Order: sequence, then structure tokens, then C-alpha cells
Amino acid sequence: MIKILIVDDDKNFIDTLKDSFKMKDMNAEIAVAESAKEGINALSKNVPSIIILDVQLPDMHGIEFLRILKESKKFKDIPVIFISAKYTEPSDRADAMLSGASSFFSKPVDVDVLWTEIKYLLDR
Repeated sequence: MIKILIVDDDKNFIDTLKDSFKMKDMNAEIAVAESAKEGINALSKNVPSIIILDVQLPDMHGIEFLRILKESKKFKDIPVIFISAKYTEPSDRADAMLSGASSFFSKPVDVDVLWTEIKYLLDR
């Protein structure tokens, strides 16, 4: 089973994503964190297969959170998909990818395309 950690403070987005995965019978165990602090706590309890990370978190910029992950031997190889509604310029994407993101999506997200990307990243 795929273990997904969603780190995003947008409850509507989280609920939509979880419901979409469930409706499409996408076999995934989903953990949610609404801040970087909650994300770090979630990681201490369970190592996910993949992380979906919002760029703009209430307590830390997503790129800084990603840098923390990539500096950790335990978490550095987990694929991270950045999601953002605000940071959608090519330079924002470049910053995310240079920081170690595996992929970058702008909100709103097509769940089928996101799921395809998740499977692709996990099959690599």
C-alpha cells in the first residue's frame, strides 16, 4: 500500500484529495499535516512512500521544509511533490526542483494526473 503524507494547510484541498483518491479506489494510506511542525511530527511516527507538500505553509516555507527533509538520511530519498496555488511562476518551479522536489503542480490539481505522477515516482 502506498503511504502518502499531505502537508498542506488548505483543509478543502486535503478533503478533496482524500475523497478523490478514495472514490477512484486508489489504494493509499493518507496521513495529513497542516503545518511543517505537524509534518515533522508525522514523519517521526511513520515514513511515507511519498510526500505532497504545499509551498506556503503557516509556519515555514515549503522549500525550507524540503531542505530539512533532504538533509536527513532517513527522509532524503522520499519523493516530494510540491503543490501551490500562489507560487506558479517558472522561477518558483525552478526553486522547488533545485531544492530537491521530484515534481511540481499548480492548484487546482487534476487528481488523475497527480495519481499518475505518484505511481511514476514510486516506480522509479
